[in-house]
Amino acid sequence: MLKQAEMPTDSDFLLPSAHLDSFCRDRLPPSEAWPALLLERPEFRYPARLNAGVELCDALVDKGHGARIALRGDFEALTYQELAEESNRIAQVLVQDLGLVPGNRVLIRSANNPRLVSCWLAVTKAGGVAVNTMPMLRAGELGQIVDKAEIQFALCDWRLKEEMELCAAANRHLKKTLYFDAACEGRGELEVLASSKPPLFAAVATAQDDIALLGFTSGTTGKPKATMHFHRDLLAIADGYAKVALAPTPDDRFIGSPPLAFTFGLGGLAIFPLRFGATAVLVEDARPPSLLKAIEKFAATVCFTAPTAYRALLDLQVKDGGNLSSLRCAVSAGEALPLAVYEAWTAATSVPILDGIGATEMLHIFISNRPGATRPGTTGKPMPGYEARIVDADMRPLPAGEVGKLAVRGPTGCRYLDDARQTAYVRDGWNLTGDAFFMDEDGYFHFAARTDDMIVSSGYNIAGPEVENALLSHADVTECAVVGRPDPERGEIVEAHVVLKQGVAADAATIKRLQDHVKATIAPFKYPRAVVFTAALPKTQTGKIQRFRLKQRP
Repeated sequence: MLKQAEMPTDSDFLLPSAHLDSFCRDRLPPSEAWPALLLERPEFRYPARLNAGVELCDALVDKGHGARIALRGDFEALTYQELAEESNRIAQVLVQDLGLVPGNRVLIRSANNPRLVSCWLAVTKAGGVAVNTMPMLRAGELGQIVDKAEIQFALCDWRLKEEMELCAAANRHLKKTLYFDAACEGRGELEVLASSKPPLFAAVATAQDDIALLGFTSGTTGKPKATMHFHRDLLAIADGYAKVALAPTPDDRFIGSPPLAFTFGLGGLAIFPLRFGATAVLVEDARPPSLLKAIEKFAATVCFTAPTAYRALLDLQVKDGGNLSSLRCAVSAGEALPLAVYEAWTAATSVPILDGIGATEMLHIFISNRPGATRPGTTGKPMPGYEARIVDADMRPLPAGEVGKLAVRGPTGCRYLDDARQTAYVRDGWNLTGDAFFMDEDGYFHFAARTDDMIVSSGYNIAGPEVENALLSHADVTECAVVGRPDPERGEIVEAHVVLKQGVAADAATIKRLQDHVKATIAPFKYPRAVVFTAALPKTQTGKIQRFRLKQRP
């Protein structure tokens, strides 16, 4: 086991692997580019052979939770026993019908529902590497993911079949896609195959540091970034952050809005409840009105969503008399929690709202407020097992009160799949998250700003260049530049500054035409909510667009 803050070597992290397909392991960063790993705490000392799918499912049955509800969705509910059996049957389909071998990558595509979780657990039990993807992604975006990870197999909700088929038709890596029926309408090829399988499956004895999950960072542009997470990592975020910050019990019912394709959602709405024998309430439409109804209907106790959603839930409570009294804890992440939202929420509900910061690279939240140690207006303190500091450009620690780069290390850390950007994220054993913070005299961390140009809108990371590329593919656009514009409800919105081709009217009809084009080209949530027509874009003498000047415009 690694000593605290010790830099890993090949012999440290390469335990004998169960992966016959070594694609991911072969593409781990070199050991000198890894972050330091802090694994000395007892809760992070896992056995050499560890399968997270078993630990989050079958192990709960063995502990006597078999009859308890594990997952509730819009169309069905599954007990822990049923979840174990369903995921075991799907695992056999993967191995026997598709020919999956440990280490193969499997893309999973669906909205939040119990069948998605069954598929994810099945891939994990079979020793595969799960790649969860957002249902809003288009064929071109899916194709980039398939190419990057050389994905061989896909499990997809039949309702999302169109874009998946377009992706498969244009891709040389993807061998087979099986469609499942998360809406329980009898249209699932996967379910037909699984129905003939026995309910028991001998899960692959994966190493604790075999890769279980590829998390693609939201908002990446150009060549996408995939973060690699081990079986032990999936448990560490529950045994560290969740156990301390949330104190879950089997009586808890977790609910929230983030897609399970995001590690924020996968942790909060699958890993955490399943680790502690609780219930996950999965709603496909998690917009605030639907989320509020589901909280009331299922008497949810722990909620995961972004600050903008908490603001909307409060408005709905006042407007429609919504009932949030079942909640005992609310977790906020994805963007900084405004003090005004914190104060309004706690005044109206008396429910603690825990602001925190996480990252796909780190898998989940690593700095957070917690019950009994909450300081409004701050992001809190490092969670047990994590260390954080504020550093300057040369990695020198800065004193309290001075803004600098946030650097963190702990039991999880950044390991990009075959990506030169690893050396930018990890320096001297520390993970640099791309956020500017300062720390006060009491050790609480305060968010200042992002240190890159990523637009964060309602908790979604959106890369401006990707939106620009979509706009530039429209026949009416000559040039464009995209920036984030502050917005009281969403934090930021995407604002596009567009130079139109001669003769094209700069009117509302053109704005809608461009917005619809972006929605059809990339994930719809990335479309520019504001479009500004201009005769020319500000540029340097070398022709580089000066986006900072666009942000300064009124």
